[in-house]
Amino acid sequence: MANLKEIRNRITSISSTMQITSAMKMVSAAKLRKAQDAVTQMRPYANKLQEILSNLSASLDSNEGIYSAEREVKNVLLVSITSNRGLCGGFNNNVIKTVKRLAASDYKSCNVTVLSIGKKSNDAFKSTELGIKGTLLPRDTETIWDDLTFENSSEIAQKLMNQFTEGHQDKIVIVYNQFKNAAVQLVQEEQFLPVLPPEIKDGESGSSADYIFEPNKEFIIEEMIPKSLKTQLYKALLDSNASEHGARMTAMHKATDNAQELQDDLKLVYNKARQAAITNEILEIVAGAEALG
Repeated sequence: MANLKEIRNRITSISSTMQITSAMKMVSAAKLRKAQDAVTQMRPYANKLQEILSNLSASLDSNEGIYSAEREVKNVLLVSITSNRGLCGGFNNNVIKTVKRLAASDYKSCNVTVLSIGKKSNDAFKSTELGIKGTLLPRDTETIWDDLTFENSSEIAQKLMNQFTEGHQDKIVIVYNQFKNAAVQLVQEEQFLPVLPPEIKDGESGSSADYIFEPNKEFIIEEMIPKSLKTQLYKALLDSNASEHGARMTAMHKATDNAQELQDDLKLVYNKARQAAITNEILEIVAGAEALG
């Protein structure tokens, strides 16, 4: 009977866990709808703005395009975007693994620094040689998930741009999860700075277009390019936010299903053990009656 009590306790514990995972799935599903709408509305605008930015940068002279200046890559900044909370499958680990791979292979000959946006990434890199050195980079960036707005992300983007224009960083790459659907998130390695020229497709000419700047080229450089870069980072944050809720919803759905299967198996074991105990008791009663007879 002690064994039966243990099984009953496990069934009760699994039932409580199922209630938690099911509730977390419902919360993530509700948040996902809002986050998905935000990123799907932002993505076409951000992509078109990025296309204009690339074409514009390609038409500027080397001394004018401060955000597209190509120089020897010695210092690389990897912006790792993760969440503050776990229980979302491999969402955070995929980004952290990609950042470590880039630091160990693609930029192994460079001085690599990781700027973590999200508590999980900060915990992974703060005690390593890739952690933030000095005081020029933004700190406590995980607080942006408490209030994800364009204004808050613009502050981080502006500091990143300052790092590049002042020569502290020669290349900045953003690593994040791009939202595809609730079950699929794609890890992206997106170059933030310097601004890349537009890709030349097969059959197209490599010459850049002759743009007419209105009101003038200086205004475009000072206003449009920084805004486009800030939009690029904000889109990455929206993508990561939607991906987090999708990954957590999927993970909690699987956890609930697994708990249900385990509970069914334990109930079957419990019923078999209970039936065996009842059978033993009946046999003992019968045997006692026969002994008395």
